[in-house]
Amino acid sequence: MKFFKHVLLFVSIAGIITACSDAKSENSNNQQNEGAPPNFELKAKELVATMTLEEKVSQMSYESPAIERLNIPEYNWWNECLHGVGRAGKATVFPQAIGLAAMFDKDQMSKISEIISDEARAKHHEFASRGKRGIYQGLTYWTPNINIFRDPRWGRGMETYGEDPYLAGELAVRFIKGLQGDDPNYLKLVATAKHFAVHSGPEIDRHRFNAVPSAQDFLNTYSPHFEKVVKQAGVYSIMCAYNSYNGQPCCGNQELNDLLRNDWGFNGYIVSDCWAIKDFYDKGAHEISDDAKEASAIAVKAGTDLNCGDSYPSLVAAVKDGLITEEELNVSLERLIVARLKLGLFAPEGAVKYENIPYDVVDSEKHRLAALETARKSMVLLKNENNTLPLDKNRIKKIAVIGSNANDLEVLLGNYNGYPTEPITPLKGIQQKLPNAEVSYAVGCKLAEGLPVFEAIPNSVLFTDDSKKIKGLSAEYYDNIDFKGDPKHKRIDEIVDFTWGNKPPFDDMGYDKYSVRWTGVLSVDQTGNYALGGEAFSSMKMYLDGRLLMSRDDVHHPKKIYEYVKLEAGKNYDIRFECIQDNTEHSIMRLLWESPKENLGEEALTIAKNADAVILCMGISPLLEGEEMKVKVDGFSGGDRVNTKLPKTQAQLIKKIQALGKPTILVLLNGSALSINWENENIPAIIEAWYPGQAGGTAIADVIFGDYNPAGRLPVTFYKDINDIPAFSNYDMSGKTYRYFKGTPLYEFGYGLSYTNFKYSNLKIPNTIESGNNFTVEVEVENVGALDGEEVVQLYIQNPNADTFNPHKTLAAFERLFFKPGEKKILTFEIDKEQLSVVNMKGEKIIQPGAYEISVGGAQPSDERMRKGSVVKKKVTISRNATKI
Repeated sequence: MKFFKHVLLFVSIAGIITACSDAKSENSNNQQNEGAPPNFELKAKELVATMTLEEKVSQMSYESPAIERLNIPEYNWWNECLHGVGRAGKATVFPQAIGLAAMFDKDQMSKISEIISDEARAKHHEFASRGKRGIYQGLTYWTPNINIFRDPRWGRGMETYGEDPYLAGELAVRFIKGLQGDDPNYLKLVATAKHFAVHSGPEIDRHRFNAVPSAQDFLNTYSPHFEKVVKQAGVYSIMCAYNSYNGQPCCGNQELNDLLRNDWGFNGYIVSDCWAIKDFYDKGAHEISDDAKEASAIAVKAGTDLNCGDSYPSLVAAVKDGLITEEELNVSLERLIVARLKLGLFAPEGAVKYENIPYDVVDSEKHRLAALETARKSMVLLKNENNTLPLDKNRIKKIAVIGSNANDLEVLLGNYNGYPTEPITPLKGIQQKLPNAEVSYAVGCKLAEGLPVFEAIPNSVLFTDDSKKIKGLSAEYYDNIDFKGDPKHKRIDEIVDFTWGNKPPFDDMGYDKYSVRWTGVLSVDQTGNYALGGEAFSSMKMYLDGRLLMSRDDVHHPKKIYEYVKLEAGKNYDIRFECIQDNTEHSIMRLLWESPKENLGEEALTIAKNADAVILCMGISPLLEGEEMKVKVDGFSGGDRVNTKLPKTQAQLIKKIQALGKPTILVLLNGSALSINWENENIPAIIEAWYPGQAGGTAIADVIFGDYNPAGRLPVTFYKDINDIPAFSNYDMSGKTYRYFKGTPLYEFGYGLSYTNFKYSNLKIPNTIESGNNFTVEVEVENVGALDGEEVVQLYIQNPNADTFNPHKTLAAFERLFFKPGEKKILTFEIDKEQLSVVNMKGEKIIQPGAYEISVGGAQPSDERMRKGSVVKKKVTISRNATKI
């Protein structure tokens, strides 16, 4: 039976309470009966009026309990869909957000988000039909992350749409609209634009950092895309950031709330970043309040309606102590109830069209093909010397695939990810592409010194007891999450490397509530330093000789954990590994290690010497860059990066491979810019593949062997050296991103090559544009090469008269189009007058009179690597006096 049949309507509840006593309500109900749209605001107000103070406060935390007397079910507000439905089991996984940005394709963003929201709706209704209303099972999604990737060191930059606010805003509008749907009364999902405001690392400082941007930087860079998604996409939720803005934590900042609601017209709800309210009173954080009670009152008064954390229960005491009124709580709670009503969570069956999306759309064949199409579109060809690419798959007899990113599922998926049923790594994609060739594989080197090359601990070193007669570990499977009572099943598992997904280990056990304990002896035959590690979605613990070696209890950031230990040959070590599966939709339990290996490089060189061509899969990993991580690797700190170089382990191996003189292709898998200066000079072909999602391996193979012509563009600048830009903690935009950087980058924002060539001509722009008017740009584009291909047409405006506080160059329009050989198309761009504006010292947007240069092409006009004719430009004059807008 569907979830809707189990829940009484809010309409009924409110109607019972207010019947014959409120003419306004009666009139409202009559209007609705006559076909008027539902008055959710009135219904929310009526329902909130029936709640006690304690009940109201309970509904303002992300884990909102049921109120049985009002037939309100439990609801968990926390969900993620950054590039596919995340952390809720099976889902289609698209490229990481930075890869989505590299497409420069608004239409594809719409297609992706519609697929994601279809899967989200289908999964929610499946959960609800089974009475499941926990984390990652609702309809309120904390996506997208639209912060500006202003510095390549930021570990979470991979979650964003890059460094340009125009690009980020245009893509985010499409993504949000696709998530929230097109029904006039009901939302498909709630999208959340995060993190507001002025937030982009360092991760280690985010709980105490105070951002004080200039008016120019705030209006030019940090706010315009947030304003755009409020005004153009109608985003229904905003997540406030951990950091402070102008001296007040963002989640307790009245200035930011006023900007959103009063200036921009935002009418949804604001949710705190997780445990951000705790930062108000924690030692070493913002420390603006004495305790949770005071902090929570500050946050709600400043418009933070929903708390991801555990601070808001103290609001009961805050009201009783006079720190905040119950009426002030009502404002926030009514917003939250309206959101639930708009999602149709209490609507009668059949009222919401999205409830009919079948579960079999999840990771369906159609969606897998869309993931492949998206991965292809995200690929950026950085270099192709002497047409090294594409390789002829019919002539390749032996090929070497080298690199620890060549066969790593984690590098496909990035972070905030779901779990596809058929992921294709680069190695697998190349093997499938060349069924008749000899495809050899070698790891070659560690991704970085200190990051293990993981594999399941083999049965050759695991034993049930000290006698070492029986290989493997003794396993006890419990049908509860606390190892109580007798195990449901006992057996010997020779290795612990299980991915059950949403299936139970045994048919007579529940798939989402169980625990497993493995015990035995670990005994190695070589003394050395070993990395012992584990992976599990819910929680895990590992003990060595009775000592707790490591533990993790975090469904919010499920990643591998590990510790290096010295093991002596022949010595028996008692090992115990415990994992708990607690109400999650994806079960993975793996006991991992890295044993000492001295010949990784030799193995790679051997297969490379015997190959017709070499494919190097290098870059970085979500185990190195990400959100507030405990990383013990040189060059990385707390999830951020210290520099932008490839780790030494990779750089050294690449040089040795290059010295062999074989045709060599470098494929980069990473979420942020890399300073591959030597590689750019010495490797003939380079592809930027990002974290490409479930079909990434197929897409990479398609590009390498010419079954797809790449057209992706860089959404970030690749600098030659991190010292070319200001310090990471400096939030002034001067010197950062293509809009302010004055040096020569390795690769510019917007850069990317193709296997065909495009010619631009007949640029038509008025010679003089009246200040304060919109204007039209027309250009003709022709595919003058021999192959089908897509082109990303980019329009830039350069203002040589702008002062140092304003960008001298900015993207003002873009379009991705497909061309047959010889095909011509005329493009017309309508340019908003605001694209010409600068911000003066008073914080006003104005349009200055004078000369401007407008260019249209496949890259920025300054990029010398682009072929002649691939960019056209023209100088125009803005007439009259400066105009305020």
